[in-house]
Amino acid sequence: MREIRRKKEQQESRAGSTTFKIGAIALVFMILGYQVALFVHRAAEIRIAANRDVPDTVYVYSPAPAASLDDSGFGSGSGGDWVAWTDGGSGYAGGGSAGVTADSFGAAAGGAGGDWVAGTAGAGSSGGSRTGYVGGGTSGSAAGTGIAAAGQTVIVRKDAEHGDIARAVRAKTRRVENFRFNPNTASVSELMRLGFSEKQAQSIDNYRAKGGRFRRKEDFAKSFVVADSVYRRLEPYIDIPRLDINKADSAAFDALPGIGPYFAAKMVEYRNRLRGYSYPEQLLDIYNFGEDRYASLQDLIVCSEPEPYPIWTLPADSLRLHPYIRDWQTAKAIVLFRENTPADELSAASLAATGILAAEYSEKLLRCRLEEPPATSETPVGSISPAE
Repeated sequence: MREIRRKKEQQESRAGSTTFKIGAIALVFMILGYQVALFVHRAAEIRIAANRDVPDTVYVYSPAPAASLDDSGFGSGSGGDWVAWTDGGSGYAGGGSAGVTADSFGAAAGGAGGDWVAGTAGAGSSGGSRTGYVGGGTSGSAAGTGIAAAGQTVIVRKDAEHGDIARAVRAKTRRVENFRFNPNTASVSELMRLGFSEKQAQSIDNYRAKGGRFRRKEDFAKSFVVADSVYRRLEPYIDIPRLDINKADSAAFDALPGIGPYFAAKMVEYRNRLRGYSYPEQLLDIYNFGEDRYASLQDLIVCSEPEPYPIWTLPADSLRLHPYIRDWQTAKAIVLFRENTPADELSAASLAATGILAAEYSEKLLRCRLEEPPATSETPVGSISPAE
């Protein structure tokens, strides 16, 4: 009886030992499986995060020949896609309806937004580096300053759409970047790259969609989603272009502080009479514009070089419309002066010295960009010169 009990205990002991071994082996495999799952999950996250810096889709456009476009306004739309120019340089291309600034690049295409672009002018241009806002639909090309875009290839990079899981991983693993941006046009994805959460970036985008605008860097700092530490990091990279008073339309003027529809219309009207502002202070010539109003927007505007005023060729009925000439009698006196003065002696200074213009207007005209006097015509062949 004792022998039977002993054998039974030995069998139970061996069974328990076997069960323990099987459980230990299973536990080891579970741990290994868990580690493998973590490794695969982490590898997938790294892959998804790495794809953030590599475009999922590349679109290549060959824009049509340059078209005639308006010199005013910027590229339309919201957001902005990365553009690599085949002739050097890169930047963000705009989207929405076709349109580019006149003093911008050779071409632009696709994308969402109208962000800052810097690079070299397109094929067929007179050359030189140009910067500006670029818009575009399926294709678009720059106008003005002799820039042509015929045949230039533009590569537009744009991330493909991702599912919720991929977006969640990208949000969790996103890295903070620093790059030049315009807070008025940066897309939600770009704001997130700058360190804002999706909710914060969407809040900024909603503010802009309701008509909000950041005129100065300090305005961006006042946004409730922009922490002081974030602003200090991003402040050197904020790029809010100033408004060109020689290219802006009345709507752009109306958006300036202290400028309503009345003064916006007056600013355009006065620019037309001058045929382009030569210096920003000419805004003070507008009736009742005032020093205070000018001081409130002085740092928000810039004055590009206008076309030279053709004072030496315009007839009197056109000259009298200039704000510094003003009347028919003065216009006729200028015509008489230029008809009886050698071409090499014609200048704003010589015109001022005659007393034709009042001293106030002479000083202002001296600061204006005027056309060069016409070259002296050569003596026709066979004619007799005065010396002979």
